[in-house]
Amino acid sequence: MAEVEIGVIGGSGFYELLEDARELRVETPYGPPSDVVSVGEVAGRTVAFLPRHGRGHVLPPHAINYRANLYALKSLGVTRVMGPCAVGSLQPKIRPGDLVICDQYVDRTSGRKDTFYDGPVVTHVSMADPFCPTLRKVAVHTARQMDWPVHDGGTVVVIQGPRFSTRSESRWFRSQGWEVINMTQYPECALARELELCYVNISLITDYDVGVEGDPHAQPVTAHEVLVRFKENTARLRELVLRMVAAIPSTRDCPCATALAHARVG
Repeated sequence: MAEVEIGVIGGSGFYELLEDARELRVETPYGPPSDVVSVGEVAGRTVAFLPRHGRGHVLPPHAINYRANLYALKSLGVTRVMGPCAVGSLQPKIRPGDLVICDQYVDRTSGRKDTFYDGPVVTHVSMADPFCPTLRKVAVHTARQMDWPVHDGGTVVVIQGPRFSTRSESRWFRSQGWEVINMTQYPECALARELELCYVNISLITDYDVGVEGDPHAQPVTAHEVLVRFKENTARLRELVLRMVAAIPSTRDCPCATALAHARVG
């Protein structure tokens, strides 16, 4: 088997990606990843797929072993990671069914294992621009080729979960100008950067969180609504990811590849 180059961590309802895949059970120093890793070939490139919540969606967002997931992909040779996920919209102009390729996040989680560097080598990785600029361009371009409504850039606020937001919380997030809300992008994105992996967020809008401000008929999101909307778009999202695999440049000239160069103290 060729060394794996590209990894995909699939979100809610996205449990399969590759055909004729080989399943690998990967051990890590951080415990087991969410599930076995499926490895196959797409457009002449070797791709690894890992269901973020495990097959059957058995892991809630706060219980996912994010460190093991990223480390497992890195140990297979992965240098690029795509993270399709379900998100809620915080802004009326971003509608269910749209894609947002985020360029920023705000962390509102607590207690998650969010670093590989607990010492003795002190490491401060820059997260000023947390998502890979090269992969972001590929994602936006590919979505536009598919005539999929896509927003180039946006901030995802990551909440702890597993509960959804209160109306007051959602109103606060919206007032900050943040575009979407999710429960899994942190620490997944930050851990990828600590391993010098390129990472791109592919956010599928499934709902309006607690509803559109001022619309008395809008209802707060339910878990059922999220899964139904995501499943409706699974085939299209799979096509997007597979097209992206073929379009990703073979060389890396982004800052992600050298994230540790000036991060260590001592």
